[in-house]
Formats: sequence, structure tokens, C-alpha cells
Amino acid sequence: MTDTKSGGRLSPLELMTKLISFPTVSRDTNLPLVDWVEDYLGSHGITAHRWPDPDQPHKAALFAHVGAEVEGAIVLSGHTDVVPVDGQPWDTDPWTVLEKDGRYYGRGTCDMKGYDALAIWALVEAHYAGIKRPLQLALSFDEEVGCTGAPLMIEAMQGVIPKGASVIVGEPSSMKAVTGHKGGQGIYTHVVGFEVHSSIMHTGVSAILEAAKLISFATEKNAVNFAAEPTTLGAMFDPPCTTWHVGMIEGGTAHNITAKDCKFAMDFRAVPGDDPDALVADYVARVREVEAGMQAVHPDTRIDLNIRFAVPPLRPEDGGEAEGIARAITGDNAGHVVSYGTEAGQFQAAGYSAVVCGPGDIAQAHQPNEFIEIAQFEAGHQFMRDLVTRLM
Repeated sequence: MTDTKSGGRLSPLELMTKLISFPTVSRDTNLPLVDWVEDYLGSHGITAHRWPDPDQPHKAALFAHVGAEVEGAIVLSGHTDVVPVDGQPWDTDPWTVLEKDGRYYGRGTCDMKGYDALAIWALVEAHYAGIKRPLQLALSFDEEVGCTGAPLMIEAMQGVIPKGASVIVGEPSSMKAVTGHKGGQGIYTHVVGFEVHSSIMHTGVSAILEAAKLISFATEKNAVNFAAEPTTLGAMFDPPCTTWHVGMIEGGTAHNITAKDCKFAMDFRAVPGDDPDALVADYVARVREVEAGMQAVHPDTRIDLNIRFAVPPLRPEDGGEAEGIARAITGDNAGHVVSYGTEAGQFQAAGYSAVVCGPGDIAQAHQPNEFIEIAQFEAGHQFMRDLVTRLM
């Protein structure tokens, strides 16, 4: 591989190979990757700024600006973390890029170190090209655990580098311009009951049975939402409505004891137009109703709530610049929305125009033997070439 200390410019494939060699699973540190990218950009005379998370000193965001020190940059946004490989039946080393049958295999090739590599390549090329309109790079952390790192990064960028105007978030979209996605929140719910022998269960409070009342809330809401006429924005999505979901649950001590604890994650994915705050308030109201019934039996019972993540929806923009750039370069003029959340909604909420457009198929994300088609990676490379040309 080219020696970065000598000022060598790495190819997108070389960059992706290096990024994937860092096992930046969300539960672990991303600092070795951040260190390397900072050094690599510095070897080309580009100042990179890192924002270490004070609550997680082993994690940091990285952002950089090239071109004139003026506002209005195009921002290339990606995340540095990946999902675990534990228990997945990989045929190859997930931290080493393997080329086979027209594909690049490795954890993050699709989601989303392939795009990160292309964005780093474009930033360096733009720096040497002497672009007239500035370009920025923004690499976040903890996207895979609820997009929790991006808002901190976006806030940290303000006043350190000039405010950008339009953001291209490179989540895998097969190089299509995605202009809308659902928002979502995850609410960690801990039901604390009161233990007694199950033969006298009426004198205790089963955390599991009380939790079941809250979980049925999700079933009831889904039934109502699926039966309702979709809104104009909702009809663009599949499914065309806000959905509620519980994916994990744990609790109980023994089969003959009323459960002291029950913990689960209540999540929802909201179509644009549904107010996330109102959805949370609706759930909280049901929680407090159940809690009141519990405490009528025993005062030491309670239900604790903690917001695990909150991702705003990406709303289609009327004449949005980010969408226009993506369409002009890709030639894609069809309408595309997705039901998963991205950091694009967070950038949009912070005043940027935003679009999702990146190489790869989302179906490959998080999978064993994750891959990106070489043709998709090359299409992403061409997109970056054309973008740099537009900025000159």
C-alpha cells in the first residue's frame, strides 16, 4: 500500500481496505481509524478536526473542510462504526477485503466504509483540484446503535468549520437519490414489580404480566395504523404507516415467583408527518396508567423509561439542493424513500439540505459475508469524480 507519510494518494480501494482493517464495532473504540484518517489527511495538508465524546473517551467523530473558508460547502457524511460479526458464519476474514466474483467482501464494504473511502478520496482530490465551492467530510460514530453520535458531531462542527449547505449521506441506496425516510425512537422500559410466591400472586406485582400490557400497546397501535388510510407522505413507504415493535425482552426469577423485573425495548418507526414527540407521549401515558395500577397493589413498584435513541425522519424537500445534486450526477429522477433511519434526518433538522445516495444494496448490510458489487463501488467512484468537477 502507498506510504501516506510520503504524501501518496491512495485509491478508493486502498482506502476501503485500510478502513475495513479497523474492527470498529459500535461497542468498541473507533480511535485507531480516526487516528489513521487524521494522519492521512494531514499528509496531504488537510486539517482534520476530531470531537471526542466526553461520555465515551474511546470514541470520536472526525470532520474536515477543503476549499475556500466560506459557508455553503457540500458535505459528504458517513459513519465509522459497523455491526458485530459475532456468531455470523463468515467464509472469509471480515476485516480483510476479498475480491471475488465481481464483489468486494468484508464487514463495512456496503455499510458503509466503502462510501467513507470514496468520500475521503474525493476530499483529497478536491483539495488538489483547487475547487471553487468547498467540500467537507463528516465521519460519525454510533450510527449503528441509533444514530446517537451524529447530533453531537453536527453541533461540534458549527463554528469550527464553515457551515455547510447540502449533505450527501452515503448509506447504501444503489446510487439512487433517496429523499425521505422514517424517523424512529427507542425507549428502554424497565418494569419493577414485587416478588411473592405465585400461589398468592394477588398480593404481589408481576413485572412480566405488567410489561405484557405495554407490549400489547404496540400490537394495538399497529392494528390501528395498518387499518387507517395512509397519509400522502405515508403512502410513499412500505409499510405506509408508523410501526411499533419490541425486539428484545428479559425478566423473571423463577416459574413460581411473580417477576421482580422485566426489561424490554419499545421502538417505533414514524412516517414523516407523524409527530415523534406525540408518539412518545402516547406511550408514556399508557406506561403511567399501568404503573398506577401496580402501585395500587404495592407502592415500591415502578416503571422506568430511558430514551435509547431518537432519529428524526428525512422529509422530501421542495427543490432541495442535495437532491438536485444527486439527481444531476446519477441521472436518477425517480422517487425513492426507505423505512430505515439515517443521519440525513439529523442533518436536515440542523438546517442542511439532505439526501441519501451511496453505493451498495441495503440488503447486504449487517449480513455475514457482507459485500458490495464492484460495479456499485465504481459507480460511487464516478459519482465522486463528477462531484469534484462540479465544484471546480
